[in-house]
Amino acid sequence: MGDIMRPIPFEELLTRIFDEYQQQRSIFGIPEQQFYSPVKGKTVSVFGETCATPVGPAAGPHTQLAQNIVTSWLTGGRFIELKTVQILDRLELEKPCIDAEDECFNTEWSTEFTLLKAWDEYLKAWFALHLLEAMFQPSDSGKSFIFNMSVGYNLEGIKQPPMQQFIDNMMDASDHPKFAQYRDTLNKLLQDDAFLARHGLQEKRESLQALPARIPTSMVQGVTLSTMHGCPPHEIEAICRYMLEEKGLNTFVKLNPTLLGYARVREILDVCGFGYIGLKEESFDHDLKLTQALEMLERLMALAKEKSLGFGVKLTNTLGTINNKGALPGEEMYMSGRALFPLSINVAAVLSRAFDGKLPISYSGGASQLTIRDIFDTGIRPITMATDLLKPGGYLRLSACMRELEGSDAWGLDHVDVERLNRLAADALTMEYTQKHWKPEERIEVAEDLPLTDCYVAPCVTACAIKQDIPEYIRLLGEHRYADALELIYQRNALPAITGHICDHQCQYNCTRLDYDSALNIRELKKVALEKGWDEYKQRWHKPAGSGSRHPVAVIGAGPAGLAAGYFLARAGHPVTLFEREANAGGVVKNIIPQFRIPAELIQHDIDFVAAHGVKFEYGCSPDLTVEQLKNQGFHYVLIATGTDKNSGVKLAGDNQNVWKSLPFLREYNKGTALKLGKHVVVVGAGNTAMDCARAALRVPGV
Repeated sequence: MGDIMRPIPFEELLTRIFDEYQQQRSIFGIPEQQFYSPVKGKTVSVFGETCATPVGPAAGPHTQLAQNIVTSWLTGGRFIELKTVQILDRLELEKPCIDAEDECFNTEWSTEFTLLKAWDEYLKAWFALHLLEAMFQPSDSGKSFIFNMSVGYNLEGIKQPPMQQFIDNMMDASDHPKFAQYRDTLNKLLQDDAFLARHGLQEKRESLQALPARIPTSMVQGVTLSTMHGCPPHEIEAICRYMLEEKGLNTFVKLNPTLLGYARVREILDVCGFGYIGLKEESFDHDLKLTQALEMLERLMALAKEKSLGFGVKLTNTLGTINNKGALPGEEMYMSGRALFPLSINVAAVLSRAFDGKLPISYSGGASQLTIRDIFDTGIRPITMATDLLKPGGYLRLSACMRELEGSDAWGLDHVDVERLNRLAADALTMEYTQKHWKPEERIEVAEDLPLTDCYVAPCVTACAIKQDIPEYIRLLGEHRYADALELIYQRNALPAITGHICDHQCQYNCTRLDYDSALNIRELKKVALEKGWDEYKQRWHKPAGSGSRHPVAVIGAGPAGLAAGYFLARAGHPVTLFEREANAGGVVKNIIPQFRIPAELIQHDIDFVAAHGVKFEYGCSPDLTVEQLKNQGFHYVLIATGTDKNSGVKLAGDNQNVWKSLPFLREYNKGTALKLGKHVVVVGAGNTAMDCARAALRVPGV
C-alpha cells in the first residue's frame, strides 16, 4: 500500500463519481443501497447550523482527501470535522504512524498536506457534497451538512500569514480563483443536457443547472481548536479568545482526558483491563488541571454569549502514553478508541455536573456503534469517529451508527441530561465493550495446513462441527434472501431451530472479526434465517426424489444425532426408522434442557421437518434392542445414536434424597414434577448444565 496521498483534480473527481455510479451503481466503492438517507424531520443544531445527522468523521485520516469526505457523507456523516491544519505543513512523518489492532495508538498530528493543498481538498469536497445532495437528497431548507474547521496548535502559528489565509478562505472563498474555477467546471458539466440524459438526471435538470450559483462561498462557521499535550492554560484560552473575538467563529476547544488526574486515569485503565498501557505522571503535571479548565470555560462561555456566538468543548483529545509496543516510531504515542471511552465520557460527566448540563459538548472519545446511542441519549452532539472507521467496514460504520440513533427519543434535547450522563459514565467502567477481554488477544487461525491453491478458508467454518457455510449464508441474509440462506443452512444442518438456540457456537470463538473487533452473533443470525425464511422455503421445498429407493436404515436414538442422521439419510433416498426409548423425539434437548433455554415448539419444528422427509418414528422401544434384532426386521444398516446420557458424578459423603444429579433433576423439572428443594440450593459446577440447574432451581417454589 502506498503511503503518499495523491489528490484528484476536481474535474476528474466528478468524472469518477458519475462514471462509477452509472456503471456500477456505487461511488468510491460504496454501493447505492448503502447510501444513507437521513430520516425526515429529525435534525440537530450545532450553534445554529442545521445538520441532518449528528455523526461524522473526526479530524483525522478520514477527512484529508476530498474522496474521504464524499464517502463519509454517502454513509451518513453530516458533521464533517476537517483534518487539523497547522503552520508546520511540510513535516516528514515517520511511517507507520497508526496502530489500530485494538485500542488505537498514533504518532501523527495534522494533515499531511500543505495548507494550500488541504484547503483545495476541502473546497473540492464542498462542491461535491452540494452536488450529491442535489442528486440524491434535495432539501428545501438548504444544505444538511456542516464543515467544521480544525486548527492548531499555538496562537503564534495561527497568526502566521499562511494560516490566516487558510482560515479566511475557509470562512469566505468568494475572492479565491479556485472557487470560481470549480463553480465554472461544475456549471459546464450540468449545463450539458446530453450529460444529464446519459446519467438519468433529466428530471432534476432545472435544480441541478441552478445549483452552482447557489453554492455558498463560506465553508465554515465554526472551528475546533486542537492544542499540544502540555499546552499552558493561558495559551489555550488565548487561542479561544482569538477565534471568538477576532474571527467571529463558533468554537469548540479540544480538552484532554488528563483532566481526570493521573490516579483516576490509571485506575480506570486498570479496572478495564488496560493496565499494560504506560503513563507518565509528569505528563499530567504539565496538562491543564480541572480547576483551571472550569475557570477558563466559564470565562469563555461568557465571552461567547457576549459575542452572540457558540462555545463548547470537544471531548476528548487522545491520551498521551509511553510507546512500549515497538510498533510505532518515537518515545510517545497517543491512544484513542474503546479504551478511551470510559475516560472521555467521565470527563464529560465531570464538566456537565459543573455547568449543570449547559456546556455544549462535541464528542469523539471511543464513540462506536456500541456506544453512540448511549452518548446521543444524554444530549451530547455532534459525535465524530476516527478509530472505529479504521476497522474493517470503514465508513459503513457511520450508517450503522445512524441506524442505532433513528429510534432515539433524544433528538429534541437541547442540553446535556446530567443524570443520564452520570449513569453512563459509571456504566462505562464495567460495560463489556470497554473491557480488554472483549477482544481476545490471541489471533484467530486454523490448525490445519492450507492447501497450495484455493487456500482461502474461514476459521468459523473449520471450527464448526458440521462445517456450516457461515460466510455464505450471512451474505445471503445481508441481501435479504432469507429463504436462500435457510436453504444453504439445511444443506449441512438438519436442526436449525435447535442449533439456533443451544449450539455451543464454536464459530463465534473463531470469528475473524475477533482480530479487530468482537465476533458476529452467528447463532442469532441462524435464527433470523429460520424466522424470516421459513415460509418461503417451505413453499418451494419438496420431498427428495427417490425417497425410500435405497437400503432401509434403522437409527437407534431420536435425539439430535439420530434426527440429523434420519434427515440426511432420507435425503439420500434411504427409508429410515428412528427407534427411541422415550415417548418423544429430541433426546436431551427435549427432555433435559429447560424450556426457558429453548421453546418446545422450536424443537418440535425440527422434528416435524425431519418427519416430512419420510422418516418414521417408533417410541417406547426397549433399551435392550439389539442390532441383530433390527437386521432380522429387514434393516440393511443400523446406526447407533444413543448419545451420552450419563452423569460424571461428584461423590459426596452422606448422599441422601437431598442430593440430586444434574440430568435427573433437569428431567424432573422439565416434566413439571412438583419438586421440594428447600430454601437453599448449592450447585456444584459452573458449565452450561450447572447454569441450567441453577436457573431451574430458582424457579422452584420456596427456593
